[in-house]
Amino acid sequence: MTAYQPSMLDSTNAAPALGQLQPQRHRLTAGAWVDVLPGWLGNSDEVFERLLGIDWRADRRKMYDNVVDVPRLLRWFGADETLPHPVLTEARAKLSSHYADELGEPFVTAGMCLYRDGRDSVAWHGDTIGRSSRHDTMVAILSLGSPRHLALRPRAGGHEPLRFPLGHGDLIVMGGSCQRTWEHTIPKTAKAVGPRISVQFRPVDVA
Repeated sequence: MTAYQPSMLDSTNAAPALGQLQPQRHRLTAGAWVDVLPGWLGNSDEVFERLLGIDWRADRRKMYDNVVDVPRLLRWFGADETLPHPVLTEARAKLSSHYADELGEPFVTAGMCLYRDGRDSVAWHGDTIGRSSRHDTMVAILSLGSPRHLALRPRAGGHEPLRFPLGHGDLIVMGGSCQRTWEHTIPKTAKAVGPRISVQFRPVDVA
């Protein structure tokens, strides 16, 4: 795994802290949108280091006629599990409060992915398991560690992919019809990049 470079913006020995939740909204096509807030979690290196030590799980999936390794490590925290750092519990609560009027329900679960280096990735997809295959919902992603590009493109085509470099406490929230009408990916990169962890907060029955 490539060595991690801490954020130059973090204060030495300062505790992790969430800033004001005032993201910038980017309206997409077909009723989709994304909210972006760089550096929402300040001094995030402590949280990143804590998460590196959790019980990550390697997964394997069938692809065509073969069973292959999923190119990232995974950990899913259900509603009844304590999150591995209290600031993540605080982040989930603040997201639930901020989006209460639009979402109409709280964020409940926290799925986590560890991208160890540029060879780890996730293919183009939408989070359409459960209610998100039929209804508008939200997925909020808090990125920790080295920045990686998250790209989005409409399923219908006709639009160049949008790219957001996410890491070091950055937040992106995908809402409206985004999971059904757009796709997102973390592509592989040949550049030397350190590890990145994404924390994906979702409502119940959305995956």
